[in-house]
Amino acid sequence: MVFSDWNLIDYKQAWEKQQAIFDKVLEAKKMSLQEDFQEIIFCEHPHVFTLGKNGKGANMLISEAFLQQIGAQFYKIDRGGDITYHGPGQIVGYPILDLEKIHVSLKSYIHILEEIIIRTLSDFGISAERLEGATGVWIDAHKSTARKICAIGVKASRYITMHGFALNVNTDLKYYSYINPCGFVDKGVTSIEKELTRKVDINEVQEVLKKHFRILFEERGVFIN
Repeated sequence: MVFSDWNLIDYKQAWEKQQAIFDKVLEAKKMSLQEDFQEIIFCEHPHVFTLGKNGKGANMLISEAFLQQIGAQFYKIDRGGDITYHGPGQIVGYPILDLEKIHVSLKSYIHILEEIIIRTLSDFGISAERLEGATGVWIDAHKSTARKICAIGVKASRYITMHGFALNVNTDLKYYSYINPCGFVDKGVTSIEKELTRKVDINEVQEVLKKHFRILFEERGVFIN
């Protein structure tokens, strides 16, 4: 299993590249090959909104014309979850993994992703947690000031995953005002920059994420190069 960094990449291009890796892992599994094609990808995207397969189109609050005006794209995609935003200053993670190989269920995998984010934020002095019934990572989860800092949406087939998480680091949060993020109308959105009232080095955050990926996966006997 390896880490890859695709840097700033168009969403559709990244989706197609993900799908190609996913297909390769799936084919290797079908043929019982020993090669390990599993990969954890990090990247950023230009401004884009994505709507999960069970999401509601009404949660996109702007017109096609306004979408073009703000230089953003929109895609209906095959992950779980509702609508979310990706853009510069946000770390997007796409782990393409065979969950059977790492001996975890899909539910446990989501829990692991959340734990990686929670531990990463803790290293930056931010206390984050889960919110019952709402996938992702939150600040003040059980208060009226609840705000999401990381969205998670995954696709899995034959226990192989794609898509993943989006952690707001230095993200321009005004783009969330154009949607009902993840379908919520009564909760806010935040970023590391907003919580700390200063910009942080996105590469530093990515390295801390990698550290916690390694720790949590090595606990399960899986080693990442």
